[in-house]
Amino acid sequence: MEINRQFSDKALKDFKLIDRATLEGDESAYAELMSRYKKPVYHMVLKMVRNVDDAEDLTIEAFAKAFKNLARFKKDYTFSTWLFRIATNNAIDFIRKKKLDTYSLNTSFSDDSGDSVTIDVLDNTLNPIEETIKTQKIELVHMFVTKLPAKYQRLVKLRYFDELSYEEIAQELDAPLGTVKAQLHRARELMYDLVKDKKQHI
Repeated sequence: MEINRQFSDKALKDFKLIDRATLEGDESAYAELMSRYKKPVYHMVLKMVRNVDDAEDLTIEAFAKAFKNLARFKKDYTFSTWLFRIATNNAIDFIRKKKLDTYSLNTSFSDDSGDSVTIDVLDNTLNPIEETIKTQKIELVHMFVTKLPAKYQRLVKLRYFDELSYEEIAQELDAPLGTVKAQLHRARELMYDLVKDKKQHI
């Protein structure tokens, strides 16, 4: 495919890296793509979810999804546009899951203007779309967790699979909160490395 010459030098460099990754199986090309965009993706996601831990988790997921589907990328637009769209949609799915865990009761009343008002109560069950999102997330992380050193595997499972907070993990393991945060941060760094090592782990 002929590349539109209006693309920036950075975009053209990305295209070359994508070709090296997908056509030549060059693992260093994946690493360079992640190096170029890890921080901007993270900061964008952080603005959306406003939680450092969640932003780091979602950044890993975004790169995993992008690299898994990199061979499908078309050079009709920049890699950064495509990657940020994946990261944005992933974050929106996360936000939707967090905010839409309510259901409406049949009972309703009318407000002062005569409009019907439904009563929402908390429902911890997931609807089919949310269940699919959760399943895909677990499957994605499962690709990497068995590759981690044993001491990190339980931490990652509690965080990603059981969806426990840092405080709950610390209580579960009877470990200092600071230790849990430090070890999970290290586990995430190792998972970034596994995401980059696409051919072997995805």
